[in-house]
Amino acid sequence: MDSSAGIQASLPGRYASALFDLASEAGTVTAVESDLERLSNALVDSREFARLTTNPRVSRAAAGRTIAALAPQMGLSQLTANFLGVLAQNRRLSQLPAVIRAFRTIAAAQRGEVTAEVTSAHALTDQQLETLRGKLTAREGRTVKLTARTDPALLGGIVVTLGSKRIDASIRTRLNTLAQAMRA
Repeated sequence: MDSSAGIQASLPGRYASALFDLASEAGTVTAVESDLERLSNALVDSREFARLTTNPRVSRAAAGRTIAALAPQMGLSQLTANFLGVLAQNRRLSQLPAVIRAFRTIAAAQRGEVTAEVTSAHALTDQQLETLRGKLTAREGRTVKLTARTDPALLGGIVVTLGSKRIDASIRTRLNTLAQAMRA
């Protein structure tokens, strides 16, 4: 598996690596990724589910029973359900969002993909995103998966974060640079 040492060194990274290895052996990486996407959405959409994962007063047994009851309702694979049971038993459900992010990173690296976050002042059209994806793919030599979000504070332009690289073409940054140059 070609994942960074930083991911594997972290607690969520170790859990994500173990899950990825099991999913790879079973040939269910795509199914587990879909499960984790559903879980990520559930953490955002359901305050009760989010509380279950972070409440220290919920016992290991109660968390395990609840997860076991929720897994079929959410349509989770058996591997993902078992994995959540292990997280509950080890009192690591609070690490679920970080485990999901680490798993996505590991899976993307295995496929030769890199993830880029694009922030713009206004929502970009599908055509603009596709053009940007093509340019970033050509630049990186790997498939780029884009995640888009908006931040009106940018005023205009975009900021692209690609791994540890940051491309800032926002009007806010240009104005700040101009203001500093005028002070000097």
